[in-house]
Order: sequence, then C-alpha cells, then structure tokens
Amino acid sequence: MILSFTTRLVVSIAALLLAAPVAAQRADRATPGFVRVRMETVAGPIILALNARRAPVTTANFMRYVDDGRFDGISFYRVARGKQTPKQGFIQSGIRTDARRFLDTIAHEPTNKTGIKHLDMTISMARRGPPGSANGNWFITVGPMPSMDARAGYDGYAAFGRVVGGQAVVKHILAQPTGGGMNGTLLLRPVRINRTIRLDGKARPTGRPRPWLIERRRDG
Repeated sequence: MILSFTTRLVVSIAALLLAAPVAAQRADRATPGFVRVRMETVAGPIILALNARRAPVTTANFMRYVDDGRFDGISFYRVARGKQTPKQGFIQSGIRTDARRFLDTIAHEPTNKTGIKHLDMTISMARRGPPGSANGNWFITVGPMPSMDARAGYDGYAAFGRVVGGQAVVKHILAQPTGGGMNGTLLLRPVRINRTIRLDGKARPTGRPRPWLIERRRDG
C-alpha cells in the first residue's frame, strides 16, 4: 500500500513527537504532565516530579497519600548499597505495615509500558508481593538500576518520577549506617519525613479516616 504525502507527513510528525524527550522538570516551576511534591525531612528538603502522563495510576495513588497527610511523620527506614559501588543503591520509605495509613493496592504500571526507566534519582513503588500489590511504600534510586526495569518474563517495578531537588539529601541518606533486619539494610537512625506538600494542582483528600492523628492527639 502506497501512502499519500499527507499521510506520510502525519506519520512522520507523530513519530517525532513520540521520540522527543520529555521536557526537563525543575524544582522551581511546574512542568505540564508532572506533579511536584516537596518532602520536608530532618536531613533537608527533597522535591519530586511525578509523571502523571505516563504513569497516571501510580502518580494518582502517591498523591492520595500526600493529600491525606498519610506520609507525614513516616521515615526513610531502609538503605541498600551496592557492595562494589557503595555510593549507589536505593533508599526506601513509606507506611511500611502501618494499617492505619493503608489505601487500596493499585494496578502495576511496568517500565516497558510507561517508558520511565530506573535511572539515577528515580522514584519507584516497592511491594511485598506480585505486581498489583503496591500501595504506600516506595524507594528512590541513586545511580541507574536497570535490573528493576521490566523485561521478558519479569514485570519489574513501577517507576513514576524523579528527584528534581535535594539530590544531596538523598545521597546523604544513602550514606547513613545500617544494620539489623532485611539483610542489614535497615537504617540505625531512620530519617523522618515531617511533612509532604503538593506543589502543583489542587489537593484532593480521600476523606477516609485518619486514625493515627486521633491516637497522636490522645497520646499528646
């Protein structure tokens, strides 16, 4: 079949648009298709740019936790460093097993569908079970980690954004002493996240109960 000149032109333009790199995200201004989040940790602020266009399910899930304040008061609790490359690895945070903060599990968005790879300073979802079991736990990579990307026979992990501010804070957390369980990867002094703040768009709280806040007021 011979395509007309107009059809070939439309196809060529579409191919160029698909191949074009995503606009660089910045910490100080919004980027179309992305949602920024500021994490105020005791080690300093970390700013994330989440890709709502390519990973809409995962991004929306993360933002529900942010808008509800479910990440306020949690900690970075785990650090995994490479044996040969100790300045690379990942730092992990989230609600752990705190059932008071749980929201529903979400569908898996693999990297071979989203196109978001596990590069340096990528945020991705952690999970305890098979794909589709992730909810409120996540990690940030330091250095590229292609082993976490999806490939034939392996679903990988759902990357959904990157760190655009506070990279030095992430590296500082990676360097902290570890020990204990999970093969010695638990931080001896977890790094608290005091508050997470949406920087773009209007907050959409779920309206679901937040029992940990009631218990905190009762204890105080």
